[in-house]
Amino acid sequence: MAAVASDARTEQPSWWGRPVAESRWMLELARLVVDPVFRDVSALPRGDGRSVVLLPGFLAGDRTLSILSGWLRRLEYLPAVCGFVANVDCSDRALERVERRVDELHRRDGRRVAVIGHSRGGHFARAMAARAPDRVSHAISLGADLRGLVGVSVPTLAAVAAVRRGLELTGRMRAERCFTRECTCAFARDYGRRFPSDRVRLTSIYSKEDGVVRWEGSVVPEADCIEVAGSHVGLACNRKAYRAIADALARPELEG
Repeated sequence: MAAVASDARTEQPSWWGRPVAESRWMLELARLVVDPVFRDVSALPRGDGRSVVLLPGFLAGDRTLSILSGWLRRLEYLPAVCGFVANVDCSDRALERVERRVDELHRRDGRRVAVIGHSRGGHFARAMAARAPDRVSHAISLGADLRGLVGVSVPTLAAVAAVRRGLELTGRMRAERCFTRECTCAFARDYGRRFPSDRVRLTSIYSKEDGVVRWEGSVVPEADCIEVAGSHVGLACNRKAYRAIADALARPELEG
């Protein structure tokens, strides 16, 4: 979810989110598996065989996107993961992991790849596309704060602070302000740089009912911003989000 810890509490009123409402993701999953968007992909734009790298959210692993992965494969894309067991490492190290996977697929396929990130994974999707527009064609964010990283609920901020402390104790931090908005690592620079919207298609899918990330942070001028109804966790299995993903991936790539 958030990539950084948060002194941003001084800039925005504390927001506790909607943790109980987030349990609705199970209903959203049940709704997805009986919906035509999942059951019969013949009505959706077909894939072009492009590799699609899937990036999970904070505290989550690759398996949380397994349903999305199988669905993309039926659409004739080639989904790939980066080996995240729990997305809690230093953001710079994590983005290097993503870049190695993108490079591998780019060399293998001889073409640019797409990246889809849920929550914190959306931060990596944006940063990766900004870093390597010659290797990334489409970047899709599901419920990520694309404005400043820290627009999340108080419980999430507490979890981020705990992870940051763990990185500090284990020596995994690459910069003194790792996991804060003041970090100066390569990830932070790529995330914050002007997005190459003339070369990469950026799509931000969000919900105003999000109980973890402030939805306003997902609405940015450089992206095609698409609102759906549902929870934050459920964006990984949201039927309307899946339709938006299919449409976004089907858009022709820009000149890289």
